[in-house]
Amino acid sequence: MSYIPLIFLEVIVPLLILLGIGALLQKKFEFRLRPIANLVTYCFLPAAVFLNLYEAEIDIGLLGQLTLYLVLFIVIVTIFGELLSRSLGLGGGEEAALKNSISLMNSGNYGLPVSQLVFSANPVGVSVQILVLVVQNLLTFTYGLYNLRSSSKSLIEMMRELLRLPVIHAMIGAFALKFLHADVPRFIMIPIEQLAGGFAAIALLLLGMQLAQIEIRSFHRVIAWSALGRLVVGPGIALVLILLLGIEGVIAQSLFIASAFPTSRNTATLALEYDVEPELHAQVVLYSTLLSSITVTLVIYLSMQIF
Repeated sequence: MSYIPLIFLEVIVPLLILLGIGALLQKKFEFRLRPIANLVTYCFLPAAVFLNLYEAEIDIGLLGQLTLYLVLFIVIVTIFGELLSRSLGLGGGEEAALKNSISLMNSGNYGLPVSQLVFSANPVGVSVQILVLVVQNLLTFTYGLYNLRSSSKSLIEMMRELLRLPVIHAMIGAFALKFLHADVPRFIMIPIEQLAGGFAAIALLLLGMQLAQIEIRSFHRVIAWSALGRLVVGPGIALVLILLLGIEGVIAQSLFIASAFPTSRNTATLALEYDVEPELHAQVVLYSTLLSSITVTLVIYLSMQIF
Protein backbone atom coordinates (compact mmCIF):
# COMPACT_ATOMS: atom_id res chain seq x y z
CA MET A 1 0.00 0.00 0.00
CA SER A 2 3.03 2.28 0.35
CA TYR A 3 2.97 2.55 -3.45
CA ILE A 4 -0.29 4.56 -3.36
CA PRO A 5 1.21 7.62 -1.56
CA LEU A 6 4.12 7.47 -4.01
CA ILE A 7 1.76 7.58 -6.99
CA PHE A 8 -0.16 10.46 -5.44
CA LEU A 9 3.07 12.34 -4.75
CA GLU A 10 4.71 11.82 -8.13
CA VAL A 11 1.67 11.94 -10.47
CA ILE A 12 -1.25 13.75 -8.84
CA VAL A 13 0.56 16.34 -6.69
CA PRO A 14 2.44 17.89 -9.68
CA LEU A 15 -0.90 18.11 -11.47
CA LEU A 16 -2.58 19.75 -8.46
CA ILE A 17 0.28 22.23 -8.10
CA LEU A 18 -0.14 23.41 -11.69
CA LEU A 19 -3.93 23.58 -11.26
CA GLY A 20 -3.40 25.65 -8.12
CA ILE A 21 -0.96 28.01 -9.84
CA GLY A 22 -3.45 28.49 -12.67
CA ALA A 23 -6.26 29.22 -10.20
CA LEU A 24 -4.12 31.75 -8.26
CA LEU A 25 -3.03 33.50 -11.44
CA GLN A 26 -6.63 33.77 -12.60
CA LYS A 27 -7.76 35.20 -9.25
CA LYS A 28 -4.99 37.80 -9.36
CA PHE A 29 -4.90 38.82 -13.03
CA GLU A 30 -8.34 37.78 -14.37
CA PHE A 31 -7.07 36.56 -17.74
CA ARG A 32 -9.34 36.30 -20.73
CA LEU A 33 -9.44 32.53 -21.06
CA ARG A 34 -10.82 32.17 -24.57
CA PRO A 35 -7.54 33.20 -26.30
CA ILE A 36 -5.54 30.87 -24.03
CA ALA A 37 -7.96 28.02 -24.71
CA ASN A 38 -7.63 28.65 -28.46
CA LEU A 39 -3.85 28.59 -28.10
CA VAL A 40 -4.02 25.16 -26.44
CA THR A 41 -6.60 23.78 -28.90
CA TYR A 42 -5.04 25.09 -32.10
CA CYS A 43 -1.33 24.96 -31.24
CA PHE A 44 -0.06 22.97 -28.25
CA LEU A 45 -2.52 20.04 -28.35
CA PRO A 46 -2.17 19.25 -32.08
CA ALA A 47 1.63 19.28 -31.70
CA ALA A 48 1.47 16.85 -28.77
CA VAL A 49 -0.96 14.56 -30.60
CA PHE A 50 1.09 14.56 -33.80
CA LEU A 51 4.42 13.92 -32.08
CA ASN A 52 3.20 11.06 -29.90
CA LEU A 53 1.35 9.27 -32.70
CA TYR A 54 4.18 9.81 -35.19
CA GLU A 55 6.80 8.37 -32.84
CA ALA A 56 4.71 5.52 -31.39
CA GLU A 57 4.85 1.94 -32.64
CA ILE A 58 1.28 0.58 -32.56
CA ASP A 59 0.56 -2.85 -34.04
CA ILE A 60 -2.37 -2.94 -36.49
CA GLY A 61 -3.88 -5.89 -34.62
CA LEU A 62 -3.74 -3.94 -31.37
CA LEU A 63 -5.37 -0.97 -33.11
CA GLY A 64 -8.34 -3.18 -33.99
CA GLN A 65 -8.54 -4.38 -30.40
CA LEU A 66 -8.45 -0.78 -29.18
CA THR A 67 -11.23 0.21 -31.54
CA LEU A 68 -13.44 -2.65 -30.36
CA TYR A 69 -12.82 -1.73 -26.71
CA LEU A 70 -13.57 1.98 -27.26
CA VAL A 71 -16.82 1.24 -29.11
CA LEU A 72 -18.02 -1.14 -26.39
CA PHE A 73 -16.97 1.20 -23.59
CA ILE A 74 -18.77 4.20 -25.10
CA VAL A 75 -21.94 2.22 -25.79
CA ILE A 76 -22.11 0.74 -22.28
CA VAL A 77 -21.30 4.02 -20.52
CA THR A 78 -23.86 5.99 -22.52
CA ILE A 79 -26.53 3.33 -21.87
CA PHE A 80 -25.70 3.48 -18.17
CA GLY A 81 -26.10 7.27 -18.20
CA GLU A 82 -29.44 7.00 -20.00
CA LEU A 83 -30.78 4.40 -17.55
CA LEU A 84 -29.54 6.30 -14.50
CA SER A 85 -31.12 9.58 -15.62
CA ARG A 86 -34.46 7.81 -16.20
CA SER A 87 -34.36 6.04 -12.84
CA LEU A 88 -33.77 9.40 -11.13
CA GLY A 89 -36.62 11.01 -13.06
CA LEU A 90 -34.42 13.75 -14.48
CA GLY A 91 -35.36 15.94 -17.40
CA GLY A 92 -34.13 18.90 -19.41
CA GLY A 93 -30.80 20.39 -18.41
CA GLU A 94 -30.35 18.12 -15.39
CA GLU A 95 -30.65 15.05 -17.60
CA ALA A 96 -28.14 16.49 -20.09
CA ALA A 97 -25.72 17.33 -17.28
CA LEU A 98 -25.80 13.79 -15.86
CA LYS A 99 -25.47 11.96 -19.18
CA ASN A 100 -22.70 14.19 -20.52
CA SER A 101 -20.78 14.17 -17.25
CA ILE A 102 -20.65 10.36 -17.22
CA SER A 103 -19.83 9.78 -20.88
CA LEU A 104 -17.47 12.70 -21.62
CA MET A 105 -14.03 12.60 -20.00
CA ASN A 106 -11.34 15.25 -19.72
CA SER A 107 -8.84 13.37 -21.87
CA GLY A 108 -7.06 16.54 -23.01
CA ASN A 109 -6.22 19.10 -20.33
CA TYR A 110 -6.19 16.44 -17.60
CA GLY A 111 -5.78 13.00 -19.13
CA LEU A 112 -2.89 13.58 -21.50
CA PRO A 113 -0.63 15.26 -18.90
CA VAL A 114 -1.34 12.44 -16.43
CA SER A 115 -0.51 9.83 -19.08
CA GLN A 116 2.71 11.65 -19.97
CA LEU A 117 3.76 11.43 -16.32
CA VAL A 118 2.75 7.79 -15.83
CA PHE A 119 4.11 6.53 -19.16
CA SER A 120 7.13 8.81 -19.52
CA ALA A 121 9.29 5.74 -20.24
CA ASN A 122 6.79 4.07 -22.58
CA PRO A 123 5.33 6.24 -25.38
CA VAL A 124 2.80 3.56 -26.35
CA GLY A 125 0.82 4.34 -23.20
CA VAL A 126 0.62 8.01 -24.20
CA SER A 127 -0.37 7.09 -27.76
CA VAL A 128 -3.29 5.01 -26.46
CA GLN A 129 -4.45 8.00 -24.43
CA ILE A 130 -4.28 10.18 -27.56
CA LEU A 131 -6.56 7.76 -29.40
CA VAL A 132 -8.98 7.98 -26.46
CA LEU A 133 -8.72 11.78 -26.67
CA VAL A 134 -9.64 11.79 -30.37
CA VAL A 135 -12.63 9.50 -29.75
CA GLN A 136 -13.77 11.71 -26.87
CA ASN A 137 -13.65 14.78 -29.13
CA LEU A 138 -15.83 12.97 -31.66
CA LEU A 139 -18.26 11.96 -28.91
CA THR A 140 -18.41 15.48 -27.46
CA PHE A 141 -19.51 17.15 -30.68
CA THR A 142 -22.06 14.46 -31.55
CA TYR A 143 -23.60 12.78 -28.50
CA GLY A 144 -22.71 15.70 -26.21
CA LEU A 145 -24.44 18.25 -28.44
CA TYR A 146 -27.40 15.91 -28.93
CA ASN A 147 -27.95 15.77 -25.16
CA LEU A 148 -28.03 19.56 -25.05
CA ARG A 149 -30.84 19.47 -27.61
CA SER A 150 -28.93 21.76 -29.94
CA SER A 151 -31.57 22.23 -32.61
CA SER A 152 -29.56 25.14 -34.02
CA LYS A 153 -27.01 22.72 -35.50
CA SER A 154 -27.74 20.06 -38.08
CA LEU A 155 -25.76 16.81 -38.36
CA ILE A 156 -23.83 18.24 -41.31
CA GLU A 157 -22.91 21.36 -39.32
CA MET A 158 -21.69 19.23 -36.40
CA MET A 159 -19.56 17.14 -38.77
CA ARG A 160 -18.06 20.32 -40.20
CA GLU A 161 -17.14 21.43 -36.69
CA LEU A 162 -15.46 18.08 -36.09
CA LEU A 163 -13.44 18.32 -39.28
CA ARG A 164 -12.24 21.78 -38.27
CA LEU A 165 -10.69 20.47 -35.06
CA PRO A 166 -6.88 20.68 -35.39
CA VAL A 167 -6.45 17.51 -33.33
CA ILE A 168 -8.19 15.54 -36.11
CA HIS A 169 -5.82 16.98 -38.73
CA ALA A 170 -2.81 16.20 -36.53
CA MET A 171 -3.93 12.59 -36.10
CA ILE A 172 -4.55 12.11 -39.83
CA GLY A 173 -1.20 13.69 -40.67
CA ALA A 174 0.71 11.50 -38.22
CA PHE A 175 -0.90 8.28 -39.46
CA ALA A 176 -0.39 9.29 -43.10
CA LEU A 177 3.32 9.95 -42.61
CA LYS A 178 3.76 6.67 -40.71
CA PHE A 179 1.94 4.76 -43.47
CA LEU A 180 4.14 6.36 -46.15
CA HIS A 181 7.29 5.90 -44.00
CA ALA A 182 8.03 9.58 -44.56
CA ASP A 183 10.47 11.49 -42.37
CA VAL A 184 9.58 14.93 -41.04
CA PRO A 185 12.42 17.42 -41.73
CA ARG A 186 14.35 18.37 -38.61
CA PHE A 187 13.62 22.09 -38.97
CA ILE A 188 9.91 21.25 -38.77
CA MET A 189 10.20 18.62 -36.06
CA ILE A 190 12.08 20.92 -33.64
CA PRO A 191 9.23 23.46 -33.20
CA ILE A 192 6.71 20.58 -33.02
CA GLU A 193 8.74 19.02 -30.19
CA GLN A 194 8.98 22.34 -28.37
CA LEU A 195 5.23 22.96 -28.63
CA ALA A 196 4.45 19.39 -27.53
CA GLY A 197 6.76 19.80 -24.55
CA GLY A 198 4.83 22.85 -23.37
CA PHE A 199 1.38 21.31 -23.73
CA ALA A 200 1.07 19.65 -20.30
CA ALA A 201 1.94 22.75 -18.28
CA ILE A 202 -0.19 25.16 -20.35
CA ALA A 203 -3.17 22.78 -20.38
CA LEU A 204 -3.13 22.30 -16.61
CA LEU A 205 -2.67 26.01 -15.93
CA LEU A 206 -5.66 26.72 -18.18
CA LEU A 207 -7.77 24.10 -16.41
CA GLY A 208 -6.88 25.66 -13.06
CA MET A 209 -7.90 29.09 -14.39
CA GLN A 210 -11.22 27.69 -15.57
CA LEU A 211 -11.93 25.98 -12.25
CA ALA A 212 -11.15 29.23 -10.41
CA GLN A 213 -14.10 30.89 -12.15
CA ILE A 214 -16.65 28.31 -10.99
CA GLU A 215 -18.84 29.37 -8.08
CA ILE A 216 -19.88 26.70 -5.58
CA ARG A 217 -23.57 27.03 -4.80
CA SER A 218 -26.04 24.50 -3.36
CA PHE A 219 -25.00 20.86 -3.78
CA HIS A 220 -27.24 19.25 -6.40
CA ARG A 221 -27.92 15.50 -6.37
CA VAL A 222 -26.80 15.30 -10.02
CA ILE A 223 -23.27 16.18 -8.86
CA ALA A 224 -23.07 13.14 -6.58
CA TRP A 225 -24.51 10.72 -9.14
CA SER A 226 -22.32 12.07 -11.94
CA ALA A 227 -19.20 11.71 -9.80
CA LEU A 228 -20.17 8.14 -8.94
CA GLY A 229 -20.82 7.29 -12.58
CA ARG A 230 -17.73 8.97 -14.02
CA LEU A 231 -15.14 8.14 -11.34
CA VAL A 232 -16.32 4.75 -10.04
CA VAL A 233 -18.67 3.03 -12.51
CA GLY A 234 -16.65 4.14 -15.55
CA PRO A 235 -13.40 2.45 -14.39
CA GLY A 236 -15.41 -0.60 -13.28
CA ILE A 237 -16.86 -1.02 -16.78
CA ALA A 238 -13.42 -0.50 -18.31
CA LEU A 239 -11.81 -3.15 -16.11
CA VAL A 240 -14.43 -5.76 -17.01
CA LEU A 241 -14.07 -5.02 -20.75
CA ILE A 242 -10.26 -5.12 -20.64
CA LEU A 243 -10.30 -8.52 -18.92
CA LEU A 244 -12.97 -9.93 -21.26
CA LEU A 245 -11.13 -8.77 -24.39
CA GLY A 246 -7.80 -10.09 -23.11
CA ILE A 247 -5.98 -6.77 -23.39
CA GLU A 248 -2.70 -6.82 -21.50
CA GLY A 249 0.40 -4.83 -20.58
CA VAL A 250 0.84 -1.10 -21.10
CA ILE A 251 -2.22 -0.80 -23.35
CA ALA A 252 -4.44 -2.31 -20.65
CA GLN A 253 -2.92 0.01 -18.05
CA SER A 254 -3.43 3.07 -20.26
CA LEU A 255 -7.06 2.22 -21.08
CA PHE A 256 -7.91 1.52 -17.45
CA ILE A 257 -6.33 4.79 -16.30
CA ALA A 258 -8.03 6.73 -19.12
CA SER A 259 -11.44 5.48 -17.96
CA ALA A 260 -10.98 7.19 -14.57
CA PHE A 261 -10.44 10.77 -15.73
CA PRO A 262 -12.94 13.40 -14.54
CA THR A 263 -15.76 15.00 -16.49
CA SER A 264 -14.68 16.98 -19.54
CA ARG A 265 -14.51 20.74 -19.18
CA ASN A 266 -16.17 20.89 -22.63
CA THR A 267 -19.47 19.88 -20.99
CA ALA A 268 -19.50 23.16 -19.08
CA THR A 269 -18.33 25.16 -22.11
CA LEU A 270 -21.08 23.78 -24.36
CA ALA A 271 -23.71 24.16 -21.63
CA LEU A 272 -22.78 27.83 -21.29
CA GLU A 273 -22.85 28.33 -25.04
CA TYR A 274 -26.36 26.85 -25.37
CA ASP A 275 -27.61 28.08 -21.96
CA VAL A 276 -28.49 24.61 -20.60
CA GLU A 277 -27.98 24.61 -16.81
CA PRO A 278 -24.49 26.15 -17.16
CA GLU A 279 -23.92 26.52 -13.38
CA LEU A 280 -24.79 22.87 -12.72
CA HIS A 281 -22.49 21.68 -15.52
CA ALA A 282 -19.68 23.86 -14.16
CA GLN A 283 -20.06 22.52 -10.61
CA VAL A 284 -20.08 18.94 -11.91
CA VAL A 285 -16.73 19.59 -13.61
CA LEU A 286 -15.28 21.18 -10.46
CA TYR A 287 -16.27 18.40 -8.05
CA SER A 288 -15.35 15.67 -10.51
CA THR A 289 -11.88 17.14 -11.01
CA LEU A 290 -11.24 17.54 -7.28
CA LEU A 291 -12.44 14.03 -6.39
CA SER A 292 -10.45 12.49 -9.24
CA SER A 293 -7.22 13.24 -7.41
CA ILE A 294 -8.18 10.35 -5.12
CA THR A 295 -9.83 7.98 -7.59
CA VAL A 296 -7.21 8.38 -10.34
CA THR A 297 -4.47 7.61 -7.81
CA LEU A 298 -6.23 4.37 -6.85
CA VAL A 299 -6.84 3.39 -10.49
CA ILE A 300 -3.18 3.99 -11.40
CA TYR A 301 -2.17 1.79 -8.47
CA LEU A 302 -4.62 -0.97 -9.46
CA SER A 303 -3.50 -0.82 -13.11
CA MET A 304 0.10 -1.46 -12.06
CA GLN A 305 -0.96 -4.35 -9.83
CA ILE A 306 -3.44 -6.06 -12.17
CA PHE A 307 -1.64 -5.59 -15.47
